[in-house]
Amino acid sequence: MKALLVEDDPSVAEALIESLEQRGWDVEHASDGRSAVEAVPTWDIILLDLNLPDVDGLEVCQRIRSSHSIPLIAVTARSDQMDKVLCLRLGADDYIVKPYHLQELLARMTAVIRRSERQKLPQSEPRTEPVKVQTRITHGSLTIDQWSRTVTVEGRQITLTRKEFELLSLLAGAPGRVFTREQLSETVWSDSWLGASRTLDTHIAQLRRKLGDPRWIRTLRGVGFSFQSKHCA
Repeated sequence: MKALLVEDDPSVAEALIESLEQRGWDVEHASDGRSAVEAVPTWDIILLDLNLPDVDGLEVCQRIRSSHSIPLIAVTARSDQMDKVLCLRLGADDYIVKPYHLQELLARMTAVIRRSERQKLPQSEPRTEPVKVQTRITHGSLTIDQWSRTVTVEGRQITLTRKEFELLSLLAGAPGRVFTREQLSETVWSDSWLGASRTLDTHIAQLRRKLGDPRWIRTLRGVGFSFQSKHCA
């Protein structure tokens, strides 16, 4: 099996390459994003660091996924939940945060490759159509820019906390879909924080107030919440 490791830190790359090669992997190394994007793909999987010197790893992920279906795992020190959500939306198959146990990485690599083989998608041939990635969400007078992490309503920028922004991006990214309280708590907060479910109502109330219209976000009692993109139509 052959892997492409995209990692700019020589010491980290050297250690991981040695460990993988000891377990039978053939590893090719790219120290920057441009080299990874321009290389001819012959690998079974890509391990991608997001903190690269020339191109942000999220953009590298998007470029690779726009033309190839090769399994890709983000292996990064970025632990922010929104980075994880955005990276998965851009096409990563999995996301693991440094530091990690080698056995966990190997298990994830095996699982991702197995899923890819089940889907029977060519791993070295371009897709007929590029993946359309939504980094700017627009619904009427509301615009959410996930690259700059800004939100405007009727041309006026509003200030959101990090969790408010993540919550709004998740809801607005799938208008009409009902997210349960458990799904929102797990994605925006962590399972280890027991107060996530209770504080969800507070964040929803704050979002409605800042957006200037409570109808943007609909409550389904006993279930969860959904984003209403055409409430003003």
